[in-house]
Amino acid sequence: MLSAGDYQAIWLTLKLASLTTLLLMIIAPPLAWWLARSQTKIRPLIESLVALPLVLPPTVLGFYLLIAFSPEHFLGEWWLSFNDTSLAFSFTGLVIASVIYSLPFVVQPLQSAFVHLDKSYLEVSATLGYGKYERLYKIIFPMLLPSFIIAGALGFAHTIGEFGVVLMIGGNIPGETQVLSILLFDHVESLQYSAAHQLSFILLAFSTSLLVVIYGFLQKRQQRVLNA
Repeated sequence: MLSAGDYQAIWLTLKLASLTTLLLMIIAPPLAWWLARSQTKIRPLIESLVALPLVLPPTVLGFYLLIAFSPEHFLGEWWLSFNDTSLAFSFTGLVIASVIYSLPFVVQPLQSAFVHLDKSYLEVSATLGYGKYERLYKIIFPMLLPSFIIAGALGFAHTIGEFGVVLMIGGNIPGETQVLSILLFDHVESLQYSAAHQLSFILLAFSTSLLVVIYGFLQKRQQRVLNA
């Protein structure tokens, strides 16, 4: 049976993944659009910074974020001046770190979709008098809905499975920063294999179910397009 601490970690993990995904779906689309359309010389640099979490060991990224979040450095000091708690070893710090760490998993699918978007649709909609935001909500978003769903799902699932970054930033504080991946490690380290099996099965079942739902939705959408 799962303990109260297990349920607490599950709730905290879902809360972290949901909030992180929400922020990513606000930040990533305009960034992906700019990367897909911009021809400036700094674009390769921005792309490299966005993609860095894909190749950088999570503990390295977590270590430098931990330094940045500490009260001895600007970001941590600035945060401490407005709050009574440190940014490091806090849930807010986990959210910021998760957004940075999961950013490429949301930006890259959207960027690829924007690159392959047929410009003729935008040109025709412009001649019909659609403004920039109307084109976004009435043309781009409906056409690229599968890409948005995949991007959001990848960001959510990746946040669920985080370990190195959240351990470096948040430590292991029950109810505050102890997410499922860290609690699972604790169970294994303390030889509580039964509890570890239960948590592992929950993660496996959740991840599999999420993928089945997403690919099922995409298949139905593809069939509707082919039959139209």
